[in-house]
Amino acid sequence: MPGTIAPPEIELIIEDSRGGGGGGGRPPDGGDDGDDGDFDRQRRRQPVSSRRFSTGIAIAMVSILMFFMAMASAFLVLHHGSHVWVAVHLPRILWANTAVLLGSSFLLERARVRFSQGDDRGFRKLWSVTTVMGFLFVAGQLVAWRQLAAQGVYIASNQASSFFYVFTGAHAVHLLGGVAALLFVLLRDFEKSQISVSLAAELTSYYWHFMDGLWIFLFALLYLGK
Repeated sequence: MPGTIAPPEIELIIEDSRGGGGGGGRPPDGGDDGDDGDFDRQRRRQPVSSRRFSTGIAIAMVSILMFFMAMASAFLVLHHGSHVWVAVHLPRILWANTAVLLGSSFLLERARVRFSQGDDRGFRKLWSVTTVMGFLFVAGQLVAWRQLAAQGVYIASNQASSFFYVFTGAHAVHLLGGVAALLFVLLRDFEKSQISVSLAAELTSYYWHFMDGLWIFLFALLYLGK
């Protein structure tokens, strides 16, 4: 009848149908996707995880580089301005150590190529050899320190020897961090890890090549400072 006010129940039904709350309304995004929705969320999170790990390794490398650049600046200032600088006769084994480290970088990249080709056995073999070569490099540095000690050259002998031990010692410590990363990739069960084996291998290779290039720089600096 004209002028009749609809009961509250009818008003609720009308408002509900206008607002899309009934069966004809649009379902919430992802509400009926089931497993596909979970997969999409994981895929969207993957770049975030990759970026997090990549950022972490980049920050670590920048911090290491800043430390060694500060030490290199002090080395150059004292080398050219000090009147008591006594050059260190570099052990020849450093050349062999350098060759070992360069070879390890080459094998690491070959291992990554094998991985991209689906050759898991070849990847693990080359990756294991790279890890062993990392240990060999550190062992060679210990031999170099023993040779200098046999000549009576210690860290406190003079300014040049102090820089030699600090440069080679700090580099060896950081390189051992790279060896630990190599072992992580080799031994880790990645089915239970937040990072994939491909990403772990990629980030480890960045750090390893960085340590390789850093050693070339330090070796050249020490050689020119003789």
